[in-house]
Parts: sequence; C-alpha cells; structure tokens
Amino acid sequence: MSILVESLTKTYGKQKAVDNISFSAGKGVLGFLGPNGAGKSTTMKILTGFIPQTSGKASVCGFDVQANPLAVKRCIGYLPESNPLYTDMYVKESLGFVAGVHQLNDRDRRIANVIEQTGLGPEQHKKIGQLSKGYKQRVGLAQAILHDPEVLILDEPTSGLDPNQLIGIRQLISDLGETKTIILSTHIMQEVEAVCGRVIIINKGQIVADNGLEELRTKNNNNTLESIFISLTNSNN
Repeated sequence: MSILVESLTKTYGKQKAVDNISFSAGKGVLGFLGPNGAGKSTTMKILTGFIPQTSGKASVCGFDVQANPLAVKRCIGYLPESNPLYTDMYVKESLGFVAGVHQLNDRDRRIANVIEQTGLGPEQHKKIGQLSKGYKQRVGLAQAILHDPEVLILDEPTSGLDPNQLIGIRQLISDLGETKTIILSTHIMQEVEAVCGRVIIINKGQIVADNGLEELRTKNNNNTLESIFISLTNSNN
C-alpha cells in the first residue's frame, strides 16, 4: 500500500482534531470526505509532513512521515486548499522553478507534457496573478504532478472551475488514478461519484465510513452519496 495510517491522532490542547484513525490506500482515487473541521485537512497535512502527529504512525511509499520527511515529499504531489502560488511569476516560469526544486531531468519536455495535461497551453506565457481562479487551480495541479509522484493528495482540486473545466480535470484525475494513489478531498458529491472508487468519511476526527462507493450505497439502502454523508455526519447523531 502506498499510504498506511495506524492509530493516528492529532490534538490541539484538549481538542482532538484527528482521533485514532487507521486506513490504507493503494492505486486508485480515494474520496476523503467530511464536514468542515472534521479532520480532513489535518490528516492530509500530517501525511505530507507539514505538521507532526501527536501519536500513531503514518507512512507514504514505505517511508515514515516523521523519520523520513524528505523521502515522503519526493513521493507526494500536494495541492492544498489554499493553493499558494508565486503570482508575479509567469506560468511556464513557475513550472520551471518547481522542476528545478525537484532536480528533474529533461525539464522542458516534462513541463510541456504537464502544460498539455492540465490545459494551460493558452495561458502559459501569462503571469499567474493575471489568471482566473480556475486557471490558478490548474497551475497548482500542474505543480503537484510535475515530478510524476506516486501519490497525489488533492484538497478541493476543482475549486473555482467552470463546468467545462471540471470535466477536463475530473478526467485527468481519473486517468492519473490508474497508475497513482490519489487522496481527493472535496465537498462536491458529484465529483466523488465521477472519479472515486472508494470513500472514507470522517466526522469529529473519527472515521465513520470506509467502503467502496457501490458497497457504501448498498449498506445504506441505495441512498445518494449526499444523503449518506448527511446521515453519517449530522451533528445531532
């Protein structure tokens, strides 16, 4: 398995943001769902080495996130929800910068391939600050996949995309999921149904569902994913 999480816990003072969760993930697209404040982003930040866990273990491609953080970062492409970008750089220039950070061979060819994959061709000579939100999101995704990582962690990757752009990026995520392990966090249930084979739902720091998409529906009277999500994460439960 590319990702292995065992009894992972993260506390802030007395609050448990992540409460003793365990799961694994291999090739394919895993939908990682939950209401705001459920612990999704905290889990993803631990996996990517941005913050340390309080207890438990997490490994990516066989590397422990605390013991081998640099090795983990080489294996991961990460698109955070905030998508920080250098807005004064040109699109192609920014990808060249990221390629340099990763010390890629044959940079120009790889940059050209990723620009084509993410549909950035018409905008590649513009400054990032001049782009629409949707194209900025594409730049973030291009940076995440540039070094051809085995694992992709995508936090709200289609935020700001129009319906036409959505179709293209969903297809790209589906295609990437054939050879990579992808954790996809989103609030858009249609997106999950379009690209994810398996779903984890987290609520109040704990996993409340971990099933294949069809299995999850079958276990819940063939209700819609949205209905299942609401029933499992309703604060009154």
